[in-house]
Amino acid sequence: MKWFYRIGFLLLLLLSLYVLLKIRVVWLPIFQTLTIIILPFIIAGFITYLLHPIVEKLHEKGLNRGLAVLLIYILFFGGIGLALYKGIPAFIAQLKDLSESAPILAEQYRHWIDNLQSHTREWPNGLQEEMNNGIITFEKKLDSLLQVIVDVLLSFLNFALAILIIPFIAFYMLKDFTKMKRAVWYITPRKWRHQGTRFLKDVDESLGSYIRGQLLVCIIIGSLSAILFWIFDLKYSLLLGFIVGVTNVIPYFGPIIGAIPAVIIAATTSVKQVIITLVIVFSLQFLEGNILSPYIVGKSLHMHPLMIMLALTAGGEIGGIIGMIIAVPVLVVLKVGVLHAKNHFIRAKINEPSS
Repeated sequence: MKWFYRIGFLLLLLLSLYVLLKIRVVWLPIFQTLTIIILPFIIAGFITYLLHPIVEKLHEKGLNRGLAVLLIYILFFGGIGLALYKGIPAFIAQLKDLSESAPILAEQYRHWIDNLQSHTREWPNGLQEEMNNGIITFEKKLDSLLQVIVDVLLSFLNFALAILIIPFIAFYMLKDFTKMKRAVWYITPRKWRHQGTRFLKDVDESLGSYIRGQLLVCIIIGSLSAILFWIFDLKYSLLLGFIVGVTNVIPYFGPIIGAIPAVIIAATTSVKQVIITLVIVFSLQFLEGNILSPYIVGKSLHMHPLMIMLALTAGGEIGGIIGMIIAVPVLVVLKVGVLHAKNHFIRAKINEPSS
């Protein structure tokens, strides 16, 4: 009978979700408004999650918690503020220059595509069709990548006030982290407290060091890319370095995605510039794969590469570049959740009285 109840509950849940989707015109505006209000707290919470271990280590060394929070706060947000102050004008100038040069680049790109298609015209029809489909898909992916960058920049401008209060929220979250943990503990139902604590601890052990390490590696690789592109006179060096850094967070596929815009821009100059760009990208990926990632990130995920690739493929299909970026963290949380659910059912079966 328990299985009938479970199936009935599942069907009722699916029906409720279906009805909820049908009336989304009613609740979607409310949800969007709440998202705008809550988003600064989510971002501040993520920053708190990144910085809290450093604050704890300084506190364990004997530094007062308030001073430790203030020191990390000044270094972190001061560094970000300085980078934004120096980088945003150059970044916007390069983005504006790129948008103004887009028609010329598009015309040159279309000329290459026409030459490629003319050289493959004698191929079998099926192969020619696959080639054309591949070119169209590539164009859409490139447009998607550029659109994501533009949308993110516009979002920052549209929510300037919300972004300005994030440092203040993060400061108080870091300062009162222990009090917040205690508050969450007391508002959580008693029967879920210990199990919830174990779940969050396992997620943090699996994901925490990976996220912190991966962000540090992305900052290093993005900065080195921008500097090297600038040294070798590649156009839009800051913009391309930013793209390389952001896409580098995607395992396996990230370096390829990040290299494509740089190679396309280099191809508008000369073959020599393309070779230099490829050497820079592959050298940095060798540096990351053999030195930075093993020492900074380590092997904290404990997952087979095939599972990660499956998650990246699914994330790319569902949410594009953003989906690929968050695919691995979501996979880790799901993995920990499945393991905890399995252990819970096993314990429930063992404790179940025999008839």
